[in-house]
Amino acid sequence: MRFLESDEADDPILSVVNLIDLFLVVIGILMIVVALNPLNPYAAQDVIVIENPGKANMAMTIKQGEELTRYESNGEIGEGQGTKAGITYRLDDGRMIYVPEAGDSR
Repeated sequence: MRFLESDEADDPILSVVNLIDLFLVVIGILMIVVALNPLNPYAAQDVIVIENPGKANMAMTIKQGEELTRYESNGEIGEGQGTKAGITYRLDDGRMIYVPEAGDSR
């Protein structure tokens, strides 16, 4: 009887079964991580991901529906044409107030 019990303890297939169980757990964890990713193509929300905010290599990824758009900073200061319309102030309670310039007819 003791001889038969020792054969079961030395069976190499038992360690393979344990490895398969371990791989199934790892696969399950990876599937959960992919499902919780904000840029998941199956998620219904619109998402904006900002990488390295305020630095020279800042990048923004915007997901709207199934469309992904990526904007990368090139380190240059932006310029454009137009005129100053007024000044916006943020109050202590978080409200924004727009004050038009004297020449503005609004």
